[in-house]
Amino acid sequence: MEEQTVSLVDVLEEDEELEEEASAVLAGSDSDHCSYPQGYVKRQALYACSSCTPKGGEAAGVCLACSYKCHEGHDLFELYTKRSFRCDCGNRKFMELQCKLFPEKEELNSLNRYSQNFSGLYCTCSRPYPDPDDQVEDEMIQCVVCEDWLHGRHLGCDVPDCVELQEMICESCMNKNSFLWTYAAHLSVPVPSAEMQVKQETEVDQSNTKLPHKEEKAEDVEPSCKRSREDAEPSCRLRVLQAIGQKIVQSGAVFWPSAWRSKLCSCNTCKDFLSAAGLSFLLDESDTVLAYETKGKSSEQRGHDPLMSALDNLNHVQQLEIIHGYNDMKTELKDFLQSFASEGKVVTPDDIRQFFEQQQSRKRGRDNTGRFYPT
Repeated sequence: MEEQTVSLVDVLEEDEELEEEASAVLAGSDSDHCSYPQGYVKRQALYACSSCTPKGGEAAGVCLACSYKCHEGHDLFELYTKRSFRCDCGNRKFMELQCKLFPEKEELNSLNRYSQNFSGLYCTCSRPYPDPDDQVEDEMIQCVVCEDWLHGRHLGCDVPDCVELQEMICESCMNKNSFLWTYAAHLSVPVPSAEMQVKQETEVDQSNTKLPHKEEKAEDVEPSCKRSREDAEPSCRLRVLQAIGQKIVQSGAVFWPSAWRSKLCSCNTCKDFLSAAGLSFLLDESDTVLAYETKGKSSEQRGHDPLMSALDNLNHVQQLEIIHGYNDMKTELKDFLQSFASEGKVVTPDDIRQFFEQQQSRKRGRDNTGRFYPT
């Protein structure tokens, strides 16, 4: 039987990027303590366990720490991050499992929102990811409203460059919240697709870009004191944009540039409307996945390296010995792997064993000849 081997060309090129992405997602969540006591966490890494909640059962999500401590060895669906979610681990949905980290949970978290993602399905095509039956290479992009993940080819529009720095709202969520099309005509990222061409018109189509304001009727006339307070407020930015008359073809997903949320109207009427629609998070720039990842990276950088913690307990000579040995091995291992990658070769277990045998041999040689460390 041919021994299994792994090519290192792609690994060496992508390893650092993948490590940074994983660190950004996971470092923003606590890996040691269940997040349940924090309530409905603003944003956190989540997982669904198909071992504990099989197909057809109630959807449930568990936090990062519980995925490690309570569901080790289980079949987990990685959900990336979700907003305003409280850990379900060990509640009524888990018939035969008790949370090891925080067992005192209520039976249900009534404010949690679940989607097909919790069953391992994604996109408008409702397929798993990765999909064993899909041979097309395609990126998955998350909608900032419904938080489902969609294939780029199923968005109904072209995917712009630098998509990782932008936010996307899928066509379904745009149509459910039709006032967003007014903002899209002025704030969205231009894409080359003909379906997203901006048109200048002198009249506004009130049917599809209807403002979230009640039309004043005779029976709805408000007290003069209240009306005078509203008149003193800044004008509604959404009304101003609608009056301009710039429109966009209402088809496909919409991509939004950084800081677009700060340009949304935050007058009292719009705030009330967004709150009633469950969209208040659109006014919160710290709600974005990019903000969460940035916070995670910052926390990771501030965290104390376990190696450095161990070094603090050693004397000066021991510290230098370990540091020099670590740096030498790191350099030699990198050169060793790079030689395989540059020649397009693969690394076998025997190659790895030989490398470390050589390291041990060199270490014994140094032990026999003595050491010298600069001061």
